[in-house]
Amino acid sequence: MKKGHQVTMKEIAKKLGVSVSTISRALKDSPELHPETKRKIVEMAKEMNYQPNLLAQSLRISRTKTLGVIVPEITSHFFASCISGIQDQANVRGYNVMICQSNEHLELEIANIKTLVASQVDALLISLSRETNHYEHLFELYNREIPFVLFDRVQEDIPVSKITFNDVGGAYQVTKHLLEMGCKRVMYISGPEDLYISKKRKEGYLKALKEFGIPESESLVKVTDLTTEGNIAVGEEILEMDNRPDGVFCMIDPIAVEVLMLWKSKGIRIPQDIALAGFTNNPTAAVVEPPLTTVSQPGYEMGKLAVSHLLDQLDGIASDDPISIVLETTLIPRQSTKVSK
Repeated sequence: MKKGHQVTMKEIAKKLGVSVSTISRALKDSPELHPETKRKIVEMAKEMNYQPNLLAQSLRISRTKTLGVIVPEITSHFFASCISGIQDQANVRGYNVMICQSNEHLELEIANIKTLVASQVDALLISLSRETNHYEHLFELYNREIPFVLFDRVQEDIPVSKITFNDVGGAYQVTKHLLEMGCKRVMYISGPEDLYISKKRKEGYLKALKEFGIPESESLVKVTDLTTEGNIAVGEEILEMDNRPDGVFCMIDPIAVEVLMLWKSKGIRIPQDIALAGFTNNPTAAVVEPPLTTVSQPGYEMGKLAVSHLLDQLDGIASDDPISIVLETTLIPRQSTKVSK
């Protein structure tokens, strides 16, 4: 262990194979625990030279009643819906909310965390940027015992609670729909491959292909950096393919909308030439021509649930032990995939 390192309750819990909440109760001499359990925990704490984090304790006792929220972009309809749910539920519980956006940049995400922690927020709700491919800043938060919950774009290895959608199930549904509409060569346009939702939605896409007896093909998976330029470049690449796909599933609606506009400008008929589907159910998806088949994910409900769980942990209503909450999605078929073959 590094010199000067301050041992945390999480490290003691890992060493003994028990929960953080059990460690906490033992060090507070809770009558709920068996005396032998308390003895083992206290002895291990002494052996590891555990010192209570007095700053963290004082912050928990004298709360600011303020939560920090970090999202990739505030202008996104989905994240705006999440923020609305967070604010409404936080206000019901007597909390204010400070909102930051990373603008999809890792460095800004790190700066946002530092700013919110310096502002003495009681806890954080974080959705990761598209650039976030290393996580030291999140492990630092965890080791400092600053409470936080990850939502939508999460990192699976960090032992905190996570609120996600059934991304595998939603992607499976939309890919299966394209295949049932008669498509034989379905492509998946992914976001950056380190993103949780990129990986999970690809998993659902491949699950549907396997169910229909269609082998996986590297040529039918494209990756965009989620910028307008990147999305359009992928759309151009597809048109240049000798053996084009007859159906395309885009990881999120903004990719699909930009690809749709490009293809229409090139005389591609949707869905007659290529069927197209997205994921998110942004308002734009319903008003483009043709209206876009998509998957609905309730951002407002995700926001409410994320803040409720975080505050339940702060108030001792829920255990400090991390849990994973998965919300279901709904396929919304529209004209962009109504192929007759």
